Amino acid sequence: MISSPACPNSRTGCVASSTVFDLAARTTEADALELATLRPDFWSDPETARRTMRRLTELRSDVDRWTSVEVRIKEARELAELAALESDAGQVTMAAALEDEVTAISTMLADMDRSLLFAGEFDDHDAILSIHAGAGGTDSQDWADMLLRMYERWADRHRFQCEILDRSPGEEAGIKSATVSIQGRSAYGLLKSERGTHRLVRISPFDSAARRQTGFALVEVSPLIADDVAVDLREEDVRVDIYRASGAGGQHVNKTSSAVRMTHLPTGIVVTCQNERSQAQNRDTAMKILRARLLEVEIEKREAEQARLKGQHVSAEWGNQIRSYVLHPYQMVKDHRTDVETGRTQAVLDGDIDLFIDAWLRHQLGEPIEQPTGGGSAA
Repeated sequence: MISSPACPNSRTGCVASSTVFDLAARTTEADALELATLRPDFWSDPETARRTMRRLTELRSDVDRWTSVEVRIKEARELAELAALESDAGQVTMAAALEDEVTAISTMLADMDRSLLFAGEFDDHDAILSIHAGAGGTDSQDWADMLLRMYERWADRHRFQCEILDRSPGEEAGIKSATVSIQGRSAYGLLKSERGTHRLVRISPFDSAARRQTGFALVEVSPLIADDVAVDLREEDVRVDIYRASGAGGQHVNKTSSAVRMTHLPTGIVVTCQNERSQAQNRDTAMKILRARLLEVEIEKREAEQARLKGQHVSAEWGNQIRSYVLHPYQMVKDHRTDVETGRTQAVLDGDIDLFIDAWLRHQLGEPIEQPTGGGSAA
């Protein structure tokens, strides 16, 4: 078992993870999966085969990254030893090269250290993210649309696939709600930090008197799970309504009843999907969203029980915003759970939210949180 490799130069601020990466175990698992892919019947179950290939790719990537950084650290140490034997002029040249290499290694370690923060059962899954406009009328509906754009930009920064599954337009502007799937490594592990109420304070573009307004939007995040994951979902507990889709979509929209609304009667959870042209496709997608939402309910129950046992107060009140985005009278985005803040509001709204995600993940593990320098994270 190896922890984050020691930094060859402490001045660069290498991150030392509080968790451990078991390189041998991951190598063994990857070897076993690779043997499984050679079986003649491997692709007889395409869904299982795809999950196996994805897991194999992740494991090989992990092993390659850790092996690579260990090699680079060894080479950097050898370079430092050689520099000590050089003349003054040679030492200056080699010191500059060594500093560049140490900076590169430090960046790699920081990225790898973050990947070790995921400890949840479903952290490595894709995510279903839903946004609902709250109190604030048109301003909140516009704010919900701004959040949707923020998460789309964030997904693009991470080269994740983002697909809008359902979108309900606002009455004058923005959206009433939207549901998107975000597919990429540990998408749920990253985005689960975004669950909760997000608050916007600004001069309203919809107020003729140009007064300051406050809008709220609720963000829900669930792990996208495979059909073989057990979820308490009975057919008789689900009411299915079919209706005509609305919004963009050409001639097909409003001419056929293809949109699907599913209501889980025991919990009151409602999901909709109108993204696909086929009613059958929308039904299948809606069922996946419903399964994800039900799983998230169970996860929240577990977390609430754990918090109760720890003696922490857990509140699910709508007004308890997790983050405030202030555009007037000053520029500031502040996360109220970790106290991390930045004045780079436009960068945040353009998807630069990793400083908040990282801080929340470390906060969950009880690690110290440092305020960002230079006004926030890099764009």
